[in-house]
Amino acid sequence: MKNLNVGLISVGWMGRLHSRAYLAAAHHYPELPVRAVLKRAADPDAGGRRHATDVLGYEAADADYRDLLADPAIDLVSICAPNFLHHEIALAAAAAGKPFWIEKPMGRSAEESREIADAAASAGVVTAVGFNYRHAPAIAHARRLIREGAIGDVTNVRVAFLADYSSDPLGALTWRFERARAGSGVLGDLLSHGFDLAQYLVGPLARVSADTETFIRRRPLPSADAASHFSRGAEDAPAGDVENEDYAVVTARFDNGAIGVFESSRIAVGPHAEYTIEVYGTRGSLRWDFQRLNELRLADDPSGYRTVMANPRFGDFGRFQPGAGTGMGFDDLKTIEASLFLRSVAEGRQLAPSAADGWAAAEIADAALRSAGTRTWVDVPRVAGVTTIGA
Repeated sequence: MKNLNVGLISVGWMGRLHSRAYLAAAHHYPELPVRAVLKRAADPDAGGRRHATDVLGYEAADADYRDLLADPAIDLVSICAPNFLHHEIALAAAAAGKPFWIEKPMGRSAEESREIADAAASAGVVTAVGFNYRHAPAIAHARRLIREGAIGDVTNVRVAFLADYSSDPLGALTWRFERARAGSGVLGDLLSHGFDLAQYLVGPLARVSADTETFIRRRPLPSADAASHFSRGAEDAPAGDVENEDYAVVTARFDNGAIGVFESSRIAVGPHAEYTIEVYGTRGSLRWDFQRLNELRLADDPSGYRTVMANPRFGDFGRFQPGAGTGMGFDDLKTIEASLFLRSVAEGRQLAPSAADGWAAAEIADAALRSAGTRTWVDVPRVAGVTTIGA
């Protein structure tokens, strides 16, 4: 059994989740030829560094991620820093020859995402991108049904990623609302997942027509300790302009002729994380909602929808639970992702969602932004490199 030394860059919520997922992979995938060792973490915040060593179990922690990347003992890295640091860190990781697992949106734009994917390809390193929803066992079953023709030829797709994390007008104007640091709003933050999920199930998108809106145009400036988009500002605090979109709607054509409708909001009052995909075909349809991630709604005969519970025949469900009715959770999806990344590194081939997949989602988001600006249909550029959409 070979050990792979993990380097973690940024010890926030997602960095902590990556760390747990690496360790959990050994329990759920005992046949993996490698084991992850939490070797070194990097975070400019002293509290984050203490958490890395004292709670997560990393052997050492640095203030500067460059020191971590310069360590020849580090075999792979997780990039969990804010969006505006992804490009810089990913290029540095590729230059150092380190395979990397990066969260989405991979870059703030399609250009940044292309540069990341190209750098990884040039360096010959495998990658992983945090498209965790595609790892739900119910999605694995849906994909198999679609490929087997159980619902006939796909005619249309509906995707809705609706959240309320920014519905409070007093939510602080953190970096997520700044175009220079976050890039787009819901198109990159939420619909990048939706675009990837739709392409994973149905196939590549060819062209899009979109519209966007910023409904909460000004927000209170953040206090010194405001770190996330859940931070709240004071009613009498100075305010600043929101620079990216709260809401987006996209009509799309797939390569195979199917029509797609994508909708996303970060200011919806009611849904917390209502992330849904519906695929309709000539002989049936199916529906999946992240809020009920262990269920698939399936209509493949005239009697209409029935609920099919995830079970050990669906994807990797049996790795986590012995039978239907005992559900998996969000963290389990990241454990599947970690196992794919570890296998990719061990076998030297791309198994996890790739940097090219991250670039593909970014091209759709950028095409949607161009369409919203020009009020025209926009073709989605094709990406180079190894994607796992059709794998």
